[in-house]
Amino acid sequence: MPADLDALMEAAVGGVGGTERPGQQKMARAVDQAARSGTHLLVQAGTGTGKSLAYLVPAIRHAMEAGRPAIVATATLALQAQIVDRDLPRIADAVEPILGRRPTFGLVKGRRNYLCLHKIEGGYPEDEDTLLEVGEVDRAAGRIGEEVVRLREWAQETESGERDELVPGVSERAWRQVSVSAEECLGSKCPMVTECFVERSRAAAKEVDVVVTNHSFMAIDSFEGRQMLPEHDLLVVDEAHELVDRVTSTITDEVTGGMISTAARRCGRMADASAMREAGEMLQELLGGMQEGRLLGIPDNLGLALTRVRDAARSVQSELKPASPNDNDASRQVARAAVDEIFDNCDRILEGRELDVAWVSQDPRRGAVLRVAPMSVAMLLREKVFGDRTVIMTSATLELGGSFDSVAGTLGLRGEGGPQWTGLDVGSPFDYPRQAIAYVASQLPPPGRDGMSTAAMDEIETLVRAAGGRTLGLFSSTRAARAAAEEMRVRFGDELPVLCQGDDQIRTLVGQFAADPRTCLFGTLTLWQGVDVPGPSCQLVIIDRIPFPRPDDPLASARSQEIARRGGNGFMSVSATHAALRLAQGAGRLVRSSDDRGVVAFLDTRMITARYAGFLQKSLPPFWPTTDRALVLKALKRLDETAAAVAEPPAVAEAPAVAEPPAVAEPPAVAEPPAVAEPVEVTPEPVAVAEPPAAAEPVEVTPAPPAPGWSPEDDEELRDGADLGLDPEELAEHLDKPLDDVRNRLVQLGIG
Repeated sequence: MPADLDALMEAAVGGVGGTERPGQQKMARAVDQAARSGTHLLVQAGTGTGKSLAYLVPAIRHAMEAGRPAIVATATLALQAQIVDRDLPRIADAVEPILGRRPTFGLVKGRRNYLCLHKIEGGYPEDEDTLLEVGEVDRAAGRIGEEVVRLREWAQETESGERDELVPGVSERAWRQVSVSAEECLGSKCPMVTECFVERSRAAAKEVDVVVTNHSFMAIDSFEGRQMLPEHDLLVVDEAHELVDRVTSTITDEVTGGMISTAARRCGRMADASAMREAGEMLQELLGGMQEGRLLGIPDNLGLALTRVRDAARSVQSELKPASPNDNDASRQVARAAVDEIFDNCDRILEGRELDVAWVSQDPRRGAVLRVAPMSVAMLLREKVFGDRTVIMTSATLELGGSFDSVAGTLGLRGEGGPQWTGLDVGSPFDYPRQAIAYVASQLPPPGRDGMSTAAMDEIETLVRAAGGRTLGLFSSTRAARAAAEEMRVRFGDELPVLCQGDDQIRTLVGQFAADPRTCLFGTLTLWQGVDVPGPSCQLVIIDRIPFPRPDDPLASARSQEIARRGGNGFMSVSATHAALRLAQGAGRLVRSSDDRGVVAFLDTRMITARYAGFLQKSLPPFWPTTDRALVLKALKRLDETAAAVAEPPAVAEAPAVAEPPAVAEPPAVAEPPAVAEPVEVTPEPVAVAEPPAAAEPVEVTPAPPAPGWSPEDDEELRDGADLGLDPEELAEHLDKPLDDVRNRLVQLGIG
């Protein structure tokens, strides 16, 4: 007789010290139903819902009934650690009496995350780009040498060999001395395979009920069919808003001169790699003289250089091939892996696959880099991830513009031949309209391309002073974050400390920010989605501008152009969707518990004036909207005066989903006066930042007459691109039209 889900949920909630949450219960039933019916499910669960418990309990139930593990994949190590070290142990203890045995679980990661015993015993050559080229490691001087000595000692004690178990950790350079990649591994031919930490971890995973891993590992396992994960029919993807970017990054390849020279060195005397080295030097010189940006085709000279490198690598591959499997020692395997990567990446770029996008970037440390990535991973995900198992996708931000369609499209779930799926928003236990204000600084000029205006700097200063510090500043670029931080340091002096991303490690900065309410923290992407600071230390979140992808982003521009070519709106499908997701994540930093109060301030007037404003607004939590500056300053000052003392520094990750204080699930008392927004104090018709019907309508007064060669879709793209801040030259490239035609049409539309 299957265990009753409600009874399991009740036991699990009690086991973690929580209280019943309607959204959590609704999500658990939906996950259970999806697992039974085989229908894919997208679940948006707001902060405080307790979504990890809502999918872990039905996943455990399904795994025990099916006799095979359920897989849980996350984007971040922090969430992995929370699930394995905190959530699952408590849930397992709580449901054991009902299930008759304690559910089991395990963590599986990529090979690079584990010690390689064969390498520690000297079975592999030392990396040539480390500080340990001379002498024995035990006698090596410097920090790297000390770290490796410590790693050798730890290898004698550890049961898992897993990098995250080592506290404090070590540098990447030291870790490379004791680990190998999947391509460098000798596999079954390794003399220490029976003792291998990786093999033991994967063998143990086959026997557990829940296997926790990361997006990239899950994707590689699915795409390449390596069967590193045990056979399963249920996959839960948490932090699902990150999946497309993580998968894209996983299958992005690159070629640099440094890679080629390193591969040549690793060949040593096993093969003559001189021709490959020379070809690599020629390629690096050529790339160094190229402009950054997308390649709309492979120029003849670049194609010739890549062909020389590829052909030379093929020759080296033949020389490195062992006479028999027994002749393939570690040194040869490392060299083969490096040369294979050079050959495969050059060959992929030269092949010019239909969906591949190639571009050149200049890295300050590595020099010129030639990269190639897929324009879209939708069909790959549809076939390889959603093809033969039930998939649950969950995040606090999946419903953009009031619909799951945008995210579902990027996952390959929409369109002809797509699999069956359902979307569900279980809401949040927080009373967003009473806990927070969404303020648009409508008096500011639209953001320009030349940095932040003096008016915007003045607005930041005024808001931060009213809040008494307590500010998380989220900026669309590193340059903007640093400029604002430097300016505020001058204006505030010693009165209000201002930290900036890059001053120290993120964890250290967030700890300082959380510990001192007077402190402000400014930063970029990492802070937009990775900071969890409930309480009085964060009562003001400032967003400088709508976080559109950069106009010169090769993948975003390629995706936009392809959608426009097929008759769609590339701007809305790519740029606006990207911005909506980032805005939802950024605004979500403010309210992390039922006691939090504060303001999210947008310094970009396009949030209420642009044609796409309604789409962006519907993607945000339903905060109380206003453009009334005086009201906002009054609310911030009141919060500063009444703020409670800081309790303890929180973590740099998503809030614990199942072990929050019971108050999280309890709505604020009706009789309690609103701490942030009192509608009676506001003008009768505040400008909406949640769903203003007018904001999404076109701003033009008189339609421009049709122009030869211009479709309504082209005009829409032109307006959106102009709103984004693209100049005529960029618009012409974006629309693939003559520059003069673009300029003329801009004038005709009244936006030139």
